Amino acid sequence: MTDDLGTLTRRDGRAELRFTRHLAHPPEKVWRALTEPEHLEAWFPTTIEGERAAGAPLRFAFRDVAMPAMAGEMLACEPPTLLEMNWGGDVLRFDLRPDGGGCVLDFTCRFDELGKAARDGAGWHACFDMLAHELGGTPAPWKSSADRWREVRDAYVERFGPEASSSPPPREWVEAHGPA
Repeated sequence: MTDDLGTLTRRDGRAELRFTRHLAHPPEKVWRALTEPEHLEAWFPTTIEGERAAGAPLRFAFRDVAMPAMAGEMLACEPPTLLEMNWGGDVLRFDLRPDGGGCVLDFTCRFDELGKAARDGAGWHACFDMLAHELGGTPAPWKSSADRWREVRDAYVERFGPEASSSPPPREWVEAHGPA
């Protein structure tokens, strides 16, 4: 199912992925899932080490892929509505706003390499599907986010086109999860 596909635009010379997800949980609960290690482990691709305060240096380590840790920085942290960080050169922005008894999560990822847009779009799609299951306390129907990534990747390749689909997953990811 790919009814929540992200979109790709260009802004200020950078590529920008955008996702909007309607979640049946209040912003405070979603905020905890975005910031607390025990919840991040279920859906976010790395750990987030460092203070949750604007300007704080961050370190991101992959849990299941033998890749070097990435450096970053917390750019904005306004509980429970805004989280923005430099994630190894990409800028990730999570905006939460109340919506009835739940909330809307608007996510943007800005980056330089257009060729990785389909790959990363499918990755964030898989992450947000895993997040929804974490928030709902239900097991995901996939063994891993890599399995969900494989299910949605072709839809992103088709949607974004060849120029945005030229970068394969990193070798270390393929070694950990099998061929794309």
